[in-house]
Amino acid sequence: MFLSSTAVPGDRRPGSRNTLLGQKRKLTKLLQNVRRRLVAQEIKFADLARAESDCSSAKNGGDVGMFGRGQMRKPFEDAAFVLRIGEIRQVVESDSGLHLILRVA
Repeated sequence: MFLSSTAVPGDRRPGSRNTLLGQKRKLTKLLQNVRRRLVAQEIKFADLARAESDCSSAKNGGDVGMFGRGQMRKPFEDAAFVLRIGEIRQVVESDSGLHLILRVA
């Protein structure tokens, strides 16, 4: 299971790098706060994923199903495989965005 929020689309205009970095920092802080709420059990992962995730897994409560090595983007995969069942990873960045990952199996 994971919650994914795409950071920002690429933009090649001059000066856009600073804007993109600022947006990424804001989103990272937002996801860090969300993670704290998840760990404190103030909110449920599946409810949050359904409401906020822009990933296709949102309709399934963020559940991406079982996957093995080589099936996900490397940063996501590396982060997912070190988790224990029930553990929520700190914010992970891949080329598809920023993610919170909850291991369920």
